[in-house]
Amino acid sequence: TPWSPSAMPTPLPDHALDALDALAFDNRFTAELPADEIVDGPRRQVRGALFSRVHPTPTAGPVTLAWSLEVAHDLGIDEATATSDDFAAVFSGNRLPSGADPFAMVYGGHQFGNWAGQLGDGRALAIGEVIDVRGQHQTLQLKGAGPTPYSRTADGRAVLRSSIREFLCSEAMFHLGVPTTRALSLVATGDGVMRDMLYDGHPAIEPGAVVCRVAPSFVRFGNFQLPASRGEFDVLRALTEFTIRHDFPHLVEGRSFEDQVVAFFAEVCTRSADLVVHWMRVGFVHGVLNTDNMSILGLTIDFGPYGWLEDFDPGWTPNTTDAEMKRYRYGAQPQVVHWNLVQLANALVPLLGDPAPLQSIIDMFADDYATKYRVMMSTRLGWGQYRRGDDELVHRLMQLFARTEVDQVIFHRNLAQVPVASTASDDELLRPVDDAWYQAHEIVDSLRADLLAWLRDWGRRAAESGLGNDERRSSMDAVNPRFVLRNYLAQEIIDAATAGDPALITEMLDVLRHPYDEQPGRERFAAKRPEWARTKVGCSMLSCSS
Repeated sequence: TPWSPSAMPTPLPDHALDALDALAFDNRFTAELPADEIVDGPRRQVRGALFSRVHPTPTAGPVTLAWSLEVAHDLGIDEATATSDDFAAVFSGNRLPSGADPFAMVYGGHQFGNWAGQLGDGRALAIGEVIDVRGQHQTLQLKGAGPTPYSRTADGRAVLRSSIREFLCSEAMFHLGVPTTRALSLVATGDGVMRDMLYDGHPAIEPGAVVCRVAPSFVRFGNFQLPASRGEFDVLRALTEFTIRHDFPHLVEGRSFEDQVVAFFAEVCTRSADLVVHWMRVGFVHGVLNTDNMSILGLTIDFGPYGWLEDFDPGWTPNTTDAEMKRYRYGAQPQVVHWNLVQLANALVPLLGDPAPLQSIIDMFADDYATKYRVMMSTRLGWGQYRRGDDELVHRLMQLFARTEVDQVIFHRNLAQVPVASTASDDELLRPVDDAWYQAHEIVDSLRADLLAWLRDWGRRAAESGLGNDERRSSMDAVNPRFVLRNYLAQEIIDAATAGDPALITEMLDVLRHPYDEQPGRERFAAKRPEWARTKVGCSMLSCSS
């Protein structure tokens, strides 16, 4: 059955039509920072400003397909409101609640290593900032709500397939413990959107959707880069003062502005190192780590052509646009983040005059990342504290992974069940990780011998940590998920929703709420990639077309 609005579930009666007007809007970004003089208006270069006020474009028939209970709770939105017609209207852009002040940010960025000039929110616009139940600011941003001055030649819309991926992955990352923007809602618009998914000259009409993204701030590295590149140093200073004052207030007291900037940059570097360590831990590949896709808060932001390692391959990128260069491949993410931080430092230099303080911080990034990565791997492998010699064991494991296809999520999760006793038989050592291999028939001869040797050395090291079996397994299970948003599962969900059945979205969201639990009866969501998905579009590679 082809997708149509009538195939979507009928929303519950409108219990709370005005509840969303009670959201506590406090729009400090638009109140305190320089604005574009034109409201809405054509696509254009915008100078001397950090945002443009712009209104969302109404959609034909918005219907809520899914919403996050946790995010709604944090915003003070109850179930009756979240299942109302008004919720779908507001979070598709068909109605602005009282207090909203919609805007799109202008920023620049390096894309694939090249300066791209002005970019900006071309497919997203914030309806405003609200105070959540903990008293913290949250920006509510609609992705796919229509054109903005920064849409260039695009339509400002988003398709259902990319919106499902963004909605689910935002929440998956949060529950995995990875810093991330959140997703409140996924609303089908009832409109068709023309897209050439593979950029091969075969465009097609796809169902449209809007995701409401939520974060304390959507400011990116590129927000600082654009005014710096134009010599708009008053705008640059205004943004920097604003960001430090509101998002890094602990850096203000007792420091000059210049010292605040240095401390701010140091914390951004620290948060960015923490973030990429998490990505490497769970096997996440962002896919398009341009500087305009790097959050100043150290959050995962912009879930475009991302992917999860379904077989361990440091050279894999999910982005078709990056297929040749592989700039944003899994194994290069730490180096790319480091490079992006250098570009942010360059943008901040005009505020200091002297680049030396920022350079000294940049020089420490690689060591900081390496230290955090070692700690993460030692925890992941059940060794407790990192110690000298662990690097060699980790290197040997990576070499084993390179010799045959392995599902790294399953391997690391099941490794906790491998016995550490020196008396364990070969079969007892191998059995727990049997399911991790894509080509189990290859685990023979020298590969089998080398794997057994590594497992025995791993067990010896684990035993020397002093952790008991239960403590070690609990510690490993807390950082090695059983469930991630596997590429083929996301595609199955997209296919079902496009055919008119969105039920899998909610089921997958519920699985992803507890990624470190075993969840009996849901084993299929933890299974490694089936053979049919090896080269299927949406499972192996994705484009930026959304």
